[in-house]
Amino acid sequence: MQLVASLLIFVVVMALVMSEKVNRTIAAMAGASLILILNIMSFDDALGYIDFNTLGVLVGMMIIVGIIKHTGVFEYLSILSAKKAKGDPWKIILSLSIITALVSSILDNVTTVLLIVPMTFVITDTLGISPLPFLIPEIFASNMGGTATLIGDPPNIMIGNAAGLGFTDFLVNLGPIVVIAFAAVLFVMHLMFRKQLAVSEEKKAEIMQFDEKKALKNVPLLKKCVVVLVLVIAGFFLHDQLNYPSAVIALTGAALLMLLSRGDIDEVFSNVEWPTLFFFGGLFILVGALQKVGVIDYLAKLIVSLTHNNLLLTGVVLIWFSAIASAFLDNIPFVATLIPLIKALGAGGMSITPLWWAISLGACLGGNGTLIGASANVVVAGLAEKHGYKLTFQTYFKYGFPLMLLSIVLSTIYLVVFYFL
Repeated sequence: MQLVASLLIFVVVMALVMSEKVNRTIAAMAGASLILILNIMSFDDALGYIDFNTLGVLVGMMIIVGIIKHTGVFEYLSILSAKKAKGDPWKIILSLSIITALVSSILDNVTTVLLIVPMTFVITDTLGISPLPFLIPEIFASNMGGTATLIGDPPNIMIGNAAGLGFTDFLVNLGPIVVIAFAAVLFVMHLMFRKQLAVSEEKKAEIMQFDEKKALKNVPLLKKCVVVLVLVIAGFFLHDQLNYPSAVIALTGAALLMLLSRGDIDEVFSNVEWPTLFFFGGLFILVGALQKVGVIDYLAKLIVSLTHNNLLLTGVVLIWFSAIASAFLDNIPFVATLIPLIKALGAGGMSITPLWWAISLGACLGGNGTLIGASANVVVAGLAEKHGYKLTFQTYFKYGFPLMLLSIVLSTIYLVVFYFL
């Protein structure tokens, strides 16, 4: 009975999110409340399924970025990049996407989009065009860049720990296909969005007349922000050696910067995207309920039984199932369920190293498929809505899902050619 109820609640909530008949945060919170009211899990159990580390990173980085915004550095960088591109929208998209991918390979994806998206709004407001053709490539860039390294995405950290794989292993084995898939996705995006990127020569000329140095409003505060941000980035990079969760690093950095900036605390906390945080909280509980009643475990075991221990078939099924599932489910509990199953295959004599790459590519790239597929996607949508532009589930799905499938097709070919044949 609990299994049926959990599935029904999850499906209804996802249907409401996709239809946008109900605000996504309200739908997720209502679904989580039903899980608790029906005693599918206790309140304490529900808290155990909420990833407070993710939420802590979100809060800490939202505060840090909110304070940095007051220095004018985002406007400075946006104007500088736009002038380097001579105001050409596609060249700006290309440059910002490459920066996003590179930064996401060493920082978490959410932190990256929190740094890049405010720059994007300044550029698009100046050019007088919608930011959506900019935001969708940046979402893809953040998730694809994070796929290439051990520290770029949480599933990779989990896989690395379980399989004993290091930073170089991920970079060498996944870096090439990420570059290829990223280039292919950007090419198709150019074809998709080119009609929406028409800008008059007057608008381009207006950008070229801007003086980026005048955008800097508070240089002393900027220096403090740079110091704190460097410390936080170093902390993220070394968090395994320091043995501190990412949330501790982000929140400590936020507290230090609030202390140094001495800004209005109400204004500081107004920069936190509270609806986004509550949406994640509700979603963690919903997925946790599926995990608790055995749905995710059942699906993972089904994959293994259907492939009859054939390495090629197992790898292909894993990358595709991981991709489709991760487009709609949190990939962290999903990957956590698959890890012991893959280890069991290894104990049975199968060469399982290629399977780690399969679930990494599937889980990380699959997050590009829908607006709720990855943390960065939801954060960007929240920022866009706050700025006056609505990135709807349907709008993103129209572009995101086919492009995600393209990246998985290319990844499958790569895996089959270099690891399964």
